Amino acid sequence: MESVSPVLVRIKRSVLAGRYEFSAKAIDEMEADGLTPLDVAESILNAVAIYKTIRSTSPYRRREREYLYIIQSTTLTGCPIYTKGKLIAEGGVETYYFLVSAKRPE
Repeated sequence: MESVSPVLVRIKRSVLAGRYEFSAKAIDEMEADGLTPLDVAESILNAVAIYKTIRSTSPYRRREREYLYIIQSTTLTGCPIYTKGKLIAEGGVETYYFLVSAKRPE
């Protein structure tokens, strides 16, 4: 049996603890697709793997190297959701998961 990636475990623990936020873009995408924050949290908690990891190209990133994690999973009722987010550390302590995109997959 394969183990879950340590990064996915950290993301899931942040979500379970309620330590996650949405960008304005993610909120707009969720509203357009009729998704709630609970739908997004469920899909992340149901994920078995990180679909893809990409390096951030944003000029607003906090560190030289910052990664975005793409997760594709379903809610408890089977609704597929695509999310893209990053783990945020403040004062050297990982504090929350910030979602920059949350929508139904295209």
